[in-house]
Amino acid sequence: MKNIDCANCSAKIEKKIQELPEVDDCILTFATRQLRVYSSEGTKLLPKMQEIADKIEPGTIIEVREEGKPADANSNDKHAHDLPELIAGGLLFIVGELLSHSMPQISAICFVIAYLILGREVLLTALKNMKTGHVMDENFLMSLATIGAFCVGQFGEAVGVMLFYRVGEAFEHRAVEKSRSQIMEAVDLRPETVLLDENGTVREVPAGSAVVGNIVEIRPGDRIPLDGVVVEGESRIDTSPITGEPVPVSVKVGSQLTSGCVNTSGLLKMRVEKELSESMVTRILDSVENAAASKPQAERFITKFARVYTPFVVALAAATAIIPSLITGNWSHWIYTALTFLVISCPCALVLSVPLAFFSGIGAGSKKGILFKGGIALENLKAVKTVVMDKTGTITKGNFVVQTILPAGTASEQEILQIAAACETASTHPIGISIVSAAKDQKLVIEKPAEIEEISGKGIHARLSQGEVLCGNRKLLTEFNVDCGAYDENGAVTTVYISVNGKLAGTIQIADTIKPEAKDAIRSLKSMGIRSAMLTGDGEAAAEAVAAEVGIDNVYAKLLPADKLEILQKLRAENGSAMFVGDGINDAPVLAGADVGAAMGSGADAAIEAADVVFMTSSMDAISEAIKIARSTGAISNQNVVFALAVKALVMILGLMGIASMWLAVFADTGVAILCVLNSIRILYKK
Repeated sequence: MKNIDCANCSAKIEKKIQELPEVDDCILTFATRQLRVYSSEGTKLLPKMQEIADKIEPGTIIEVREEGKPADANSNDKHAHDLPELIAGGLLFIVGELLSHSMPQISAICFVIAYLILGREVLLTALKNMKTGHVMDENFLMSLATIGAFCVGQFGEAVGVMLFYRVGEAFEHRAVEKSRSQIMEAVDLRPETVLLDENGTVREVPAGSAVVGNIVEIRPGDRIPLDGVVVEGESRIDTSPITGEPVPVSVKVGSQLTSGCVNTSGLLKMRVEKELSESMVTRILDSVENAAASKPQAERFITKFARVYTPFVVALAAATAIIPSLITGNWSHWIYTALTFLVISCPCALVLSVPLAFFSGIGAGSKKGILFKGGIALENLKAVKTVVMDKTGTITKGNFVVQTILPAGTASEQEILQIAAACETASTHPIGISIVSAAKDQKLVIEKPAEIEEISGKGIHARLSQGEVLCGNRKLLTEFNVDCGAYDENGAVTTVYISVNGKLAGTIQIADTIKPEAKDAIRSLKSMGIRSAMLTGDGEAAAEAVAAEVGIDNVYAKLLPADKLEILQKLRAENGSAMFVGDGINDAPVLAGADVGAAMGSGADAAIEAADVVFMTSSMDAISEAIKIARSTGAISNQNVVFALAVKALVMILGLMGIASMWLAVFADTGVAILCVLNSIRILYKK
């Protein structure tokens, strides 16, 4: 939508379109100027919707958004003529004030001309709206208040109030546009063009025209335009725009590249793996826009409250004008007081304050690699009392690493590792891969077995230069009558036994690696008064060892996916609102069942799809960061509402006491709206 700059009007447009019989649902997001209409009629409804918009806010344009194109954050030209009118009206107002005592007739003429320049659009819009029955909008109320001021002889005040109102509106518009563009620029990292390499010839083409398999050149300093894989060159990549992590990542041939990151050093050539519509930059933009359209309960409440607030204040103004005047006979004073009430009866500051606060919170999260899928997720997250986590891939890295090599005979640690790696060369099991990786890291020569047999669930039986070799669990060696001695298995690690020619040569202990930030992340949650729990399908010894190291409060091991959901519900009943963090396919039901489900960005697509929040960094630090953003967002939203209502109530009280002027009433309307906007975007700059 173009040219819509009134939050209260957007709420009215949304309500009227929702009432159309052909419409199943409608969501108008003022923060992104997106109108989503769910109807089988499709674009046939455009004329009806345009008619509704014209009646409520003239000049608003509803148009079908092009596929893949974001909402235009700067598509508003209604205020292009503001400055000339404000200058002309302001000068005439000053002249009128200067001549008010010496030349009252000329002063009055200056005031009338100034009023017509400044209030022309307001008056015309109010007249148009009266014809369609929309009399409770800000244009009608401002017209009534200022014309009333003329009627009671307050010429200068009427013009001054209209001038102040127009200045406030211009500043409010500018503040909203600035905050909107700041948030959208932070998340819209999509490129306009890419450098397409065609057999050595490089040419610039629109990013949307690049297809899977194309080779794209990325120069030092360029933002990676699409998701792909490096086919030529080496460099370091700044991933902070996507993950929020400031540490550069080295890439070479075969490395995956994520769109939105920045190439900091060498020239790269990349093969496109995903087109623009499917690349990470588009997914992030879509996620933020969709999130903004998901309205929290606080926003829905304040929109309903605004519908009651304005009629109530107008009724109060009418009562103030009539009842005290009949008692005191001072009609001029009480009518003037009633006019101040009319000025502050517009609920724009209230209707604007909540959605913009949540939109800013969503934008702040995206800057740190945290994708909130809606204002509801933020609203629920601030109330979380317990964070429940899966172990593998969430608390641990999900990749097995060789921890210890224990020789049992004359063979050295390196010889044992060489023998095990030779047996595991063809293995796709994480444990086998970790053994081969450890041997390669030590630059050991890995022999190719003369014979090899994989025994399901137990290990490998192979023939090497050393003779007959067994590499697997204790059951494998027992099956071949190999004495394993008095080796006690440590439940916190996986033990691989190696025997050569029927004698135990040694053991290799392998364990999943705990994420380095895990301990600090749990400590941070505890400092926020949040309990932690771990759910895992692993054995009790391994689970207890991980929990003890990072400081988790409760541990539940040997669980099936259905068990995880049952325990989550139990924890929620005991402690209150619960958040679940996971990354696997089997975590999807628990993610969907939690008050807030969060998925690691490196996890399975099913988990990411089911989650309310996605941590692009896959870092545990993001958990407490997300909760802090949610709490800050909720606090700012509450501050805006309380501040707006308190100032308006105060001005009403001062008006009844004969202290407040219409000037102060204008501040209570547009001035408060500006301050709420500025308070909302504060979260974007919090460290």
